[in-house]
Amino acid sequence: MATGVIDIGSNSIKLLIGEHADGDIMILESLKNVVPIGRSTFLKGQISQEPINLTISTLEKYKNILKEYGITQVFVIATTAVREASNRNIFVDTVRRKTGLEIEVLNVGDIVYYIDTYITHKLKDTYPVHNKNLLIAEMGAGSLDISLLKKGFTLTNMGLALGALRFRQILSRVDGSREELAEAVQEYIGNEFDYFRRRLPRGHVDDIFLIDENQEYLKAILPNKKISTNFFQFTLTDVERIVGELSSKTAEEIAHTYDLPLENADTLLPYMVILKMFFTLTQNPHVYILETSLAEAILANKVLGLELSKRYNKSNQLISVAHAICEQYNVNLEHSKHVAHLSKVLFDGLGAQLGLHESEGLYLTLASYLHDIGKFISNRSHHKHSEYIISSLNLFRLTDEEIKIIACVARYHRRGDPSKSHLLYNSLSEEKQIVVQKLASILRIANSLDHAHLQKVKGLKLQNADTAEITFAVDTHDNFLLERADFNEKKELFEKITGSRLKLSINEEF
Repeated sequence: MATGVIDIGSNSIKLLIGEHADGDIMILESLKNVVPIGRSTFLKGQISQEPINLTISTLEKYKNILKEYGITQVFVIATTAVREASNRNIFVDTVRRKTGLEIEVLNVGDIVYYIDTYITHKLKDTYPVHNKNLLIAEMGAGSLDISLLKKGFTLTNMGLALGALRFRQILSRVDGSREELAEAVQEYIGNEFDYFRRRLPRGHVDDIFLIDENQEYLKAILPNKKISTNFFQFTLTDVERIVGELSSKTAEEIAHTYDLPLENADTLLPYMVILKMFFTLTQNPHVYILETSLAEAILANKVLGLELSKRYNKSNQLISVAHAICEQYNVNLEHSKHVAHLSKVLFDGLGAQLGLHESEGLYLTLASYLHDIGKFISNRSHHKHSEYIISSLNLFRLTDEEIKIIACVARYHRRGDPSKSHLLYNSLSEEKQIVVQKLASILRIANSLDHAHLQKVKGLKLQNADTAEITFAVDTHDNFLLERADFNEKKELFEKITGSRLKLSINEEF
């Protein structure tokens, strides 16, 4: 059955239609219309009315084409320009009302998930993707989305403000000679990569894969560098030579020299500088460009039913990200892991009584790992700092609302309860606020049981979990005075929510 994918990018909207063919996808239709949504987003912070109208008219045209193919299954995604717009919810709602199409706004983690599954599929017979430490990047008109994967597990996701549309806007605001402009571009890109490098977890990068759907300009400037049907391979020497050649040329001269459209020529130098910067992240003499697009990766995912194995599912990926964040912020990882373990035991035993859904257990796990992250700033009021840091994170395949929930649960792991002055908590719906309080009540208890950060609890059982008096049976052979005292203080929120009394029993049931 044919399937359609519509990709609303920063500078264009693409339609891709394909179907299953011999274990791969066959592209039946590929269309692209220039719709510069990012022009207003990146300058004014929101999508203006003109590109909204143009988006709607383009989508209506695509709907007619989809109808001609008899396609009922269509996936509409949007990336940086919509994701960063302050009026993105209005944009999504307007498109839904006018066209009937539902837009999924992807974050960096979503993008890399689709690309990772597609690369794993494409290279399954030639390259051990999940046995390597890979940096995967996707270049769009509005951003360079990068993820680092360690043997298949995500360590970090980040979007850098680098892309063809952004470069055009930067160059339009400065004036100088070609050499001065080239130097300014390299400084700008260098600053973005310096920021990413500082956030990069420790460890080596085996290979770098850059996703690019249009390699015509690479064929022009790097002839004989294509190593397979899908891959371009280049070296630092190649890139440095091209950067040197481009630095003194105008856009018109670049277009003439390499027989390129003028619209591509003015962003070729920034593109090559980005490639040069990749070599600062790896010792490998080559960087690889895979000729594909995000839309094609999503199409393959939907048509072929591509999924990563359970080992690399969303929960495990997020726990991997949480580990990396803890290391980055010097969090006591053994304490965080122990609290996460205790929280899971409590959630499994008490979640049903609290009316929590199984999926909400993931929020509790992540809040358990990250609750002390604010100590990186200050031990005093660290719960407030934890909330702020977590709310600003780009967590693998989580929505903004889900990240807010995790941030709030982490904030309330101590004794303070929510109040009207807590902006993040009060930005949630009443339903989600209740979820936060329930999860926080569990986290408080789990954290109290490791008060000394010494992992004294060797076993934990719940007795009479659905009664008016619940017993927490703890197996420990250490001094438990601090933990007992903290437990008696931290159980109050849970008791208020459920009406049950909590009792601590040491070694009596083990």
